[in-house]
Amino acid sequence: MNATANDLIRKQCKPCEGNMPPLSPNEITLLMQQLEGWEFFDKIIRKSYNFKNYYQTMAFVNAIAWISHREDHHPDIMVGYNRCKVEYTTHAINGLSENDFICAAKIDTLFNI
Repeated sequence: MNATANDLIRKQCKPCEGNMPPLSPNEITLLMQQLEGWEFFDKIIRKSYNFKNYYQTMAFVNAIAWISHREDHHPDIMVGYNRCKVEYTTHAINGLSENDFICAAKIDTLFNI
């Protein structure tokens, strides 16, 4: 059975205090297949979103903040007038964790509403 973004959306982030190793290249490859439009770069996954105006951009950023608070996993966000770039990495392990992919999938759901 192929995993999908829906599988990630149903999960909750788990606390990560650096007591686990970062994901392996094979694990990252499999999880990247579940996300659409995300890029893997070094120890980061990132995606850019475009909007019609600043209000829509900021509404999206506020929704990301809500998800981040709820999951207790926070991205780096770069905001412009009609665009937003989101980057995830797990700083505690100096690499990627499943939490990064869970949050990425949840954010994509917001954008597609």
